[in-house]
Amino acid sequence: MGLNLNDKKAVVAEVVAQVAGAQTMVVAEYRGIGVGALTELRKKARESGVYLRVLKNTLARRAIAGTSFEGLSGAMTGPLIYSISVDAVAAAKVLNDFAKTNDKLVLKAGCYSGNVLDKSGVQALASIPSREELLAKLLGVMQAPVTGFACTLAALAKKRETEATA
Repeated sequence: MGLNLNDKKAVVAEVVAQVAGAQTMVVAEYRGIGVGALTELRKKARESGVYLRVLKNTLARRAIAGTSFEGLSGAMTGPLIYSISVDAVAAAKVLNDFAKTNDKLVLKAGCYSGNVLDKSGVQALASIPSREELLAKLLGVMQAPVTGFACTLAALAKKRETEATA
């Protein structure tokens, strides 16, 4: 059953709200994927904070008109699933990881900060560590000198203690 005009306006408004704060948008063709697999994909997307939705291409084009994602309009043909995220790599990572295990999901294109990406560009974006991973690595690098210094002081104190008792 088709959507009436008010439903279409609501869908476009919902997508516009998601696109307004997003950094990345990725589209993939989902032809032939079963309901169970799509449910699993949606679950992974929710866990990653990614907005994932199957949309009519005309409604998606209206939603991205006038935004930095407008360049994706040319790639919007066929049955597509749209992945939108605030995190720069999350949308690409969710679809790319799922495409590795399910050959029926075909990455078509993506857009990051106004630059349209092809399939290989989306895969390259997905290979970048997430923000949380990068922050964890930075914290580890920042803590290493302090930890080393503390261990050196503890070893020195233990050495002096054993010398004093001997």
